[in-house]
Amino acid sequence: MKTLYTLILCALLISCGTTVGIDYDQETDFSTYITYNFYPTIDSGLSDLDDKRIMQATDSLMQQRGFIKSDTPQLFINFFANESISNSRNTIGIGIGSGGRNVGVGVSGGIPIGGRVVNQSLTVDFIDVAKDDLVWQAVAEGEYKEKASPRQREAYYFNAISKMLKKYPPTE
Repeated sequence: MKTLYTLILCALLISCGTTVGIDYDQETDFSTYITYNFYPTIDSGLSDLDDKRIMQATDSLMQQRGFIKSDTPQLFINFFANESISNSRNTIGIGIGSGGRNVGVGVSGGIPIGGRVVNQSLTVDFIDVAKDDLVWQAVAEGEYKEKASPRQREAYYFNAISKMLKKYPPTE
């Protein structure tokens, strides 16, 4: 039942539309990378719980793609986020209108619904350990409810990381 609940949450969050952009070093041969680990000192700007959620999602997705977590990695993975809080853009519209004899008058307004949301820009960097150089970067823009449950946050991060890693390795 938990799995079904998590899948439904993932489906809902996927429909909400996290957008992803990437940048990468065009001279890098990405097929040579098979091992990874997280950068030793990650300062993400997020809570420790969110850091763990991102690391668990990344571990799961990287290993599904055949990568091996290693103490002597070829790639370091670093991540950080910028957040802002705003009111939900969902509103209920109320309007009053009158018209007649080719004259129309109307007044309308929107009442926000859904509470406040966290707008987040999550950046994930892949750093070549041997060169100590950034070789791939993805930025995901998305939002989740300010009072999201731990499961909802986990599903949000899994969705965001999944969308990022779909674009790795980069194709011309």
